[in-house]
Amino acid sequence: MSNNELTKISIFDGARVRKILFNNEWYFSVVDICAALVESSNSGAYWRKLKQRLIAEGSQVVTFCHALKLKASDGKKYATDCANTEGVFRIIQSIPSAKAEPFKQWLAKIGKERIDEIENPELGIERVKSLYEKKGYPKDWIEKRLKGMAVRQKLTDEWERRGANKSIDYAILTNDIMQGAFELKVEEHKKLKGLENQNLRDHMTDLELIITMLGEATTTQISQQRDSQGIFKLRRDAKDGGAVAGRTRKDIEVQIGTKVISEDNFLTNKKSVSKKIDNSIKE
Repeated sequence: MSNNELTKISIFDGARVRKILFNNEWYFSVVDICAALVESSNSGAYWRKLKQRLIAEGSQVVTFCHALKLKASDGKKYATDCANTEGVFRIIQSIPSAKAEPFKQWLAKIGKERIDEIENPELGIERVKSLYEKKGYPKDWIEKRLKGMAVRQKLTDEWERRGANKSIDYAILTNDIMQGAFELKVEEHKKLKGLENQNLRDHMTDLELIITMLGEATTTQISQQRDSQGIFKLRRDAKDGGAVAGRTRKDIEVQIGTKVISEDNFLTNKKSVSKKIDNSIKE
């Protein structure tokens, strides 16, 4: 099944908003969003006028819309303007509607929070910590996850200083580390855990997080010691750093008698915990 065939329906304040997975990212029907937010008998016509106005104002948001085939009420699929989450928010900001106002206020609040976090990075850490707590992650896991983020940030800063300046560079280098550490590329590791668009690290076990941190921290140290410059030398460092983590993983597996690499993910673990709670209540 292709990405374009993976379609779902979102609930948008009681309205049905079609969405489709495109290039591993959710895209939403702009016409459906307009229908949910504006008082108009013809949301398609409203969007066409709004699109003309945005183009005239020099807005780039229309450029990032894609005509993707979505199923209509007659059961047939038609090319429909769709935007990703960022594009949707930008479009909402251009809609003069009472229903759109709460979204605008929320975006303004988020913007202020991010500016505050730039001034005081600890606020950002607390926000992320709070989000994980609300999702039900254990506190000791959250501490490891936050530490892993700090290690990752230091590594990517090092890569940027040493000549890795494209997202594809980071992806290649990360895969080099992960393959050395787990004998799996990122996508292979996600597949093992039954994940699609979720962040792999949000579904790692404690030991998987620790091994990942070891590989990335070691890679940072190696690049600094070698004063490596350029993607080819950084790849050598990443493979060596990943190999260190891989040897450690194998030593751990010998000691504990089981594999560190796990099929578990937070989604299934959460369901398992909920089921246990439900059963205990029934008993």
